[in-house]
Amino acid sequence: MSNQQNQQNQQNQQNQNKGPASQVASRIQEGADVVFDAAQNTIAATENVAMNAVEQTGKAIDKTAQSFTNGSNQNQNQNQGNNQ
Repeated sequence: MSNQQNQQNQQNQQNQNKGPASQVASRIQEGADVVFDAAQNTIAATENVAMNAVEQTGKAIDKTAQSFTNGSNQNQNQNQGNNQ
């Protein structure tokens, strides 16, 4: 039996010993816990996507700048060769 199933069984046993209002409160807490976990996972995934996008953008800018630098150097070399 998984850890999550064990926890659910324990919670169910504890809920049986509580009054109706406490049982409702426990169910609400369980539901909120699931929602918050899902939100936290979504935020983590969004953060990963955003950080990856920033990293890839940086790499693309570096490549573009390198391209311009290489092109500029080639033009200067050609101009120097023509001037000699």
